[in-house]
Amino acid sequence: MLDLIAILFQIIIAFGIFNVWLLRSSRATPYRGKDAPSLKAEFAAYGLSESMFYAVGVLKLSAAVALLLGIFIKSLVMPGAAVMTVLMLGAILMHLKANDPINKSVPAAIVCLMSIFLLIQS
Repeated sequence: MLDLIAILFQIIIAFGIFNVWLLRSSRATPYRGKDAPSLKAEFAAYGLSESMFYAVGVLKLSAAVALLLGIFIKSLVMPGAAVMTVLMLGAILMHLKANDPINKSVPAAIVCLMSIFLLIQS
């Protein structure tokens, strides 16, 4: 049963990241920090460079791919989940630093908790 939950979390995390970074990065969302109109603008609003935007994007997308491939290659789950945990903790801290309403941190917190579950399971 825990293996099935782990696979479900891997899929949810991966497709959530693909959605945010590939499909909705240029759109405003209710969870976008500082009410930024896009993901790149959110990074700028937090005082982060364009290079940081691209670095985080590559890391998140790579971790998402690792989690999906981890369904078949179990050794990829731990590194993918570890990277995702660190990045989601960073996202939560950025929301707190910017004094965003707590609800804007909820998606990052959920992904962080799912990633921690995967770390414990792997």
